[in-house]
Amino acid sequence: MKYYLIAGEASGDLHGANLMKSIIKEDPNAEFRFWGGDLMQNVGGSMVKHYRELAFMGFIEVILNLFTILKNIKLCKKDIIDYQPDVIIFIDYPGFNLRIAKWAKEKGFRTHYYISPQIWAWKEGRIKSIKQCIDAMYVILPFEKHFYEDKHNFPVNFVGHPLIDAIADHQQILPDEFKTLHNLDDRPIVAILPGSRKQEIRKMLEVMLSVVDDFPDYQFIIAGAPSQDPEFYTPFIKKEGVHLVMNQTYDLLSLSNAALVTSGTATLETALFKVPEVVCYKGSAISYQIAKRVINLDYISLVNLIMDKPVVTELIQGDFNTKKLKEELTNILDDYQRAVMFLDYYDLEKKLGGKGASDKTAHLIVDAIK
Repeated sequence: MKYYLIAGEASGDLHGANLMKSIIKEDPNAEFRFWGGDLMQNVGGSMVKHYRELAFMGFIEVILNLFTILKNIKLCKKDIIDYQPDVIIFIDYPGFNLRIAKWAKEKGFRTHYYISPQIWAWKEGRIKSIKQCIDAMYVILPFEKHFYEDKHNFPVNFVGHPLIDAIADHQQILPDEFKTLHNLDDRPIVAILPGSRKQEIRKMLEVMLSVVDDFPDYQFIIAGAPSQDPEFYTPFIKKEGVHLVMNQTYDLLSLSNAALVTSGTATLETALFKVPEVVCYKGSAISYQIAKRVINLDYISLVNLIMDKPVVTELIQGDFNTKKLKEELTNILDDYQRAVMFLDYYDLEKKLGGKGASDKTAHLIVDAIK
């Protein structure tokens, strides 16, 4: 059968690739066409567009790139018509995907959504569109099942979180091999995960690196995003003890003592690797003011949202500064604070439902379209 997948970000590329591998187990003759990235491309099939060309963050950035977005929507519709897939699988990326889903449903295509849009955070009104144009929804956070079924009377499948599989399947690199490969010394590591988009990296990385001189007993390593070139990071690396590692985020986290992490999927990945972290976020002033008025959440990190309590410290907008970042990094390097966080991390993993998210989702999709 023919599968058309749409992922618009690095995390979607990861989860899309693992889902494709699981679909092949269920349907060895599966054919794929997709919007995604290198990981999906490595599985096989034909890529229409790389997510690097799709990732616009913030309200202002979306407006400035509206022409490009509309052009991509037009291209996607035409490509689906030409390909005639047996099912379209949308992976998060709601602004784009829900537009395509509405059109696709009207055209008679099967529409399955893997990794729900975060309508529980904002734009809850999108539930009306989801109920009208999505045949099956696969959710990965435990509270999402309650949100959809109890609050909105829309049945969904809770399949567990695919990051558990991705991390369990990771082949652990030897510490000495990693250090030799990247010319590191024996000091413990603080990982810096500044995000994947140029806009957010520019806003985050300079402040994150501003605390380096306060922790001379540690070496700081930036996790370079696969969507960026190494040269993009060069202007930020001005101090000794700061290194860049490209496309090895999981290797880095597996060997880190602490991490400074931009809000997003990486906060959950860091927690699942049992690395104490400080969650950071800073957007443009206008985007932040708009977000404050439309997002109704107590927390911004997935860790705290899932646990429904402040497991990790969040430094947002004005609070994201050198002084507070130094204080919070000092806290998570303290043995007692680390022990408390580790206990919460183990509870977090239990709540996420264990391994097998990709396999469960693939089985349900293939079974439904057969």
